[in-house]
Amino acid sequence: MTPTPDPQPGDIGCTQITGNVGLLIRLGQWLNGDGFANYEHAFVYLGRGQIIEAEPGGARVTDLAEYDARTIAWIHCPSTYAGSVADAARQFEHVPYGFADYLAIALHRFHIPVPGLKAFANSTRTLICSQLAVQAARRGGWDLLADTPAGYVTPDDLATLALATPDSTVTHP
Repeated sequence: MTPTPDPQPGDIGCTQITGNVGLLIRLGQWLNGDGFANYEHAFVYLGRGQIIEAEPGGARVTDLAEYDARTIAWIHCPSTYAGSVADAARQFEHVPYGFADYLAIALHRFHIPVPGLKAFANSTRTLICSQLAVQAARRGGWDLLADTPAGYVTPDDLATLALATPDSTVTHP
């Protein structure tokens, strides 16, 4: 399969976040064992220049052009699932941001037993960006990162997958 530089519906993009928010996410990923990763954000491409992303104000649909000045590592969704992944992702619009999900990921990483932790992390009542992307993929039939509970996936986990997948692409500003 020849990778396409243009995103298709269902594709997952990973990019950097600048400023204090990006620094906080980098710190959170470092605490979770990812080191100071270069990718702090993930989103799902919906088509027609639109993406959906988890944001502190809740998941929102916005223009991909917002990231034109940043490098994006793309995980290309198999065409079989593209429409259903994009449709599933749209269902997460307005879901509140999961600030506590970072704590749940850290507790899991450090093997600190907390009753109900896995259920909390895998819930879709709140989401961080990487959880939204994986949950949308799975609801759309694409079993992305099948061995990892969706609630424990960080943006860097997705970027690592993107960079290791032969048919992925990286776009530069």
